[in-house]
Amino acid sequence: MRRRLAALAALAVFATSSAAQAAPKDPVGDLISSVISGALPGTGVFNVKATLYHAGAKGVGALDSLGCRVVPMRTIAVDKNVIPRRTVVFIKETVGLKMPDGRDHDGYWYATDIGGAIKGQRIDLYTGHGAASMQPMRKLNLSTLTAVKVGQFTGCPPK
Repeated sequence: MRRRLAALAALAVFATSSAAQAAPKDPVGDLISSVISGALPGTGVFNVKATLYHAGAKGVGALDSLGCRVVPMRTIAVDKNVIPRRTVVFIKETVGLKMPDGRDHDGYWYATDIGGAIKGQRIDLYTGHGAASMQPMRKLNLSTLTAVKVGQFTGCPPK
């Protein structure tokens, strides 16, 4: 097994060195990289279709399905059969977005909510109060994002 991993690592280094000249997608290289990084299917890497939601929308309250306050640009609604509640996920596409307090987003989100329309590989990103809160994230609405499971939390997520 170690020899196979070493061979895959060497192949990945070779593939990466020639990637500068290369083509748009390399499924074999992606598979090799995922083996090396441990991000195989079923290990916490999800390609999800994202939608946005905000307080003030029909059916959206101040509390999530865990009974915690929803936190702007931190709370996500998930299908708990795909991404369990209380999971911390990293979404690289959200890094650098402006938070309500003016800071740059670090990409970390907390799976605390569920929704009737959230089935399968879908997530809802909570933006804050009112439709205007969705503006900084509008480009992510209906796009496919990469959500990586990075941990679990207890209680309510940090604010």
